[in-house]
Amino acid sequence: MKCIVTGATGHIGNVLVRNLYQHGYDITAVVLPSDDISMIEAYSTIAYGNILDTTFLETVFQDMDYVFHLAGIVEIGSGKKKLINLVNVEGTRNVLNAAIKCNVKRFIYTSSVHAIPELPKPQVQSEITEFDPDKVNGLYAKSKALATKIVLEQKNCPMDIVIVHPSGVIGPFDYKMSNTSQMFIDFMLGRLTAYLKGGYNFVDVRDAAEGIRLAAEKGRRGECYILSGSEITVKELLDEIALSSGKKKIKTKIAYWFILAMSYFAEIYYKVVRQKPLFTRYSIIVLNSNYHFSNDKAKTELGYVTRNIKETIHDTMDFIRERHLDKHDTKYRKKKLKRN
Repeated sequence: MKCIVTGATGHIGNVLVRNLYQHGYDITAVVLPSDDISMIEAYSTIAYGNILDTTFLETVFQDMDYVFHLAGIVEIGSGKKKLINLVNVEGTRNVLNAAIKCNVKRFIYTSSVHAIPELPKPQVQSEITEFDPDKVNGLYAKSKALATKIVLEQKNCPMDIVIVHPSGVIGPFDYKMSNTSQMFIDFMLGRLTAYLKGGYNFVDVRDAAEGIRLAAEKGRRGECYILSGSEITVKELLDEIALSSGKKKIKTKIAYWFILAMSYFAEIYYKVVRQKPLFTRYSIIVLNSNYHFSNDKAKTELGYVTRNIKETIHDTMDFIRERHLDKHDTKYRKKKLKRN
């Protein structure tokens, strides 16, 4: 089975490439010229290009059976509106249209649970059939809702369309360092001294990738599937990281109103120093939102299963130790050399 994977060097993308390879797929990975391809080059043919280039897309999509569209910008801040819409919305439109034009058999779009309007707590949220960017909050959520709407509008075209909605992605093989992985590092280096109220639904990246493949193979035409995982509070997550790393637990709790007020100044600070923000006003609100998502449909129709969050945290810690941590802290590197 010949397939395209866009966003192939991203967190889900590189794990999906490996998953597809292990199941016999012939993969062409669409990547930017500046991307590090070391994690996928052994499993795929590399196609350098941009999803904003329709001529490029129509060239590489020839004779493909499946297109897995994952390329996009994940943003928890309030900036980059033009870029987010350009990539997440127009880029998706380009990939979709190119797939239709090239007679691709099936198009699997990776949306997000953020595209689904939030229900009041404690209601459990499940799949919906109509998406409206005006009913969700945040630039990223709005872009994913609009892109999902655009994709679903073509569900009656000759090409099969299936949509998946992962919840918060966590796990190993995060080569580009997401905000979640950065939190692991900051905890290990003692930069986190307090926790805030809230929690979220996290899915192991390996389970999300498996769910995407299952959606391609078993998903019904024109249907959406939530790929959620485990619900966990911020405190529980940090405590588990502490247990896995051998570090002390964080006991100080920050008041919600205080951290929300400080988030405004934090975003300004991170823009000035040109660093990826660990938290923003939007991310704090999300952590205190309704994060109850049902994955019953995916389990029943796709055979989707998820692993224990403790296993995920342990494996994430192992990956971060080997891949990232010693690059951030000379003291840790010296301890590691001494121990070895």
